Formats: sequence, C-alpha cells, structure tokens
Amino acid sequence: MNAMAAMRQYQNVNTQAQAVDASPHRLIQMLFEGGLTRIAQARGALERGQTAEKGELIGKALGIIGGLRAGLNLQEGGELATNLDSLYQYMTSRLLEASAKNDAASLDEVASLLRTVKSGWDAIGQ
Repeated sequence: MNAMAAMRQYQNVNTQAQAVDASPHRLIQMLFEGGLTRIAQARGALERGQTAEKGELIGKALGIIGGLRAGLNLQEGGELATNLDSLYQYMTSRLLEASAKNDAASLDEVASLLRTVKSGWDAIGQ
C-alpha cells in the first residue's frame, strides 16, 4: 500500500469514528464539510485536466447534497425546508453543469452557497 492510499484509509477510518460519536447536528456539519471538500478537490482536478477524477468528485458532492436534501422534513419544516430543498436542487443542477461543461465558476458558486448554508447551520449549534 502506498503512502497516499494509507493516508486515505486513515482519513476514512477517522471520519467513520467521528460519525459514530457525532450528534445529529454534527453529522449535518460533517456533510457540509465533506461537500465543500469534494467541490474543492473537483475544482483542482478540473484545473489539472483530470476529467475522470473531476467527475468522480462531483459525483460525491452530488451524493452529499442529495443526502442533505433527503434529510429535510418538508411536512414540518415549513418555508425554510422548502427553500432549502429548492436551493439544494439548484446546487445539483449547477454541479451537473460544472461537470458537463468543465465550468469552474459553477463549482465556485455551489461552494459559496454551501458555505452560506453551513454558516447558518453552524450558528444554530452554538
């Protein structure tokens, strides 16, 4: 096993251990963090011309945003949940566009939106 593979394995185990002990609020924070990380990594892959890696990382970001969206309670969450659902749907379409058109600006836009939602989420946990 090379050093990079070993580091990834360690990170996976570390993330899984954190998830086991995390509160529901912290789990959502971890999803935001993971989404932002994958988008940043996808942007790097795009800049390096690594098309397959870019696609894989955008796919992971899409999965995370899908998870955030699936966690919304649209029946009881009211207008906030409905607005977040629309925003996550918009982020999904922008990530798909970023992947199809190799558009770094779309990745940046989604990262900015995700950071904004994350900052609000972080504030309610304090």
